[in-house]
Amino acid sequence: MLKTIWLIIAAVNFGALLEEFGMLAKLIDPVIARTHTTGRLLATTAITALGLNIVAADQYIALVLPTRMFRLEFQRRGLAPQMLSRAAADAGTVTSPLVPWNSCGAYMSAVLGVPTILYLPFCIFNLMSPILTVLYGFTGFKILRETPSDAGARRPSAA
Repeated sequence: MLKTIWLIIAAVNFGALLEEFGMLAKLIDPVIARTHTTGRLLATTAITALGLNIVAADQYIALVLPTRMFRLEFQRRGLAPQMLSRAAADAGTVTSPLVPWNSCGAYMSAVLGVPTILYLPFCIFNLMSPILTVLYGFTGFKILRETPSDAGARRPSAA
């Protein structure tokens, strides 16, 4: 478990460093400029999480980086924090077993003794979850908005 814990710590630190040095803003600002609707923002978040699952090969990075990248934009648009969490989890968590070189996919394939590509067609939930999240974003169904009192309650007061 220590390797997994180190990976989580490294992912959080990597995201913090990218954000602190302004690199995250440079990467994400052109992308956010093209997301004019809530549906596009949720789709972009989901695609980013899925892409990081494929590229970074670990679901922790696929969850941490998109939430750090899109947090301020979700706040700016008045979307509840649960929406960001849901978009990242629906695309980052459930798709990790579908990527053969991802830590989840490799583990499940080894435990089951079945190659990932063979159990992929039976993973209906894993395939539909990101699609439904994006669909909900475009239709506006179950999109939680944040009221100004909710936002004020979450922000720490200056002492």
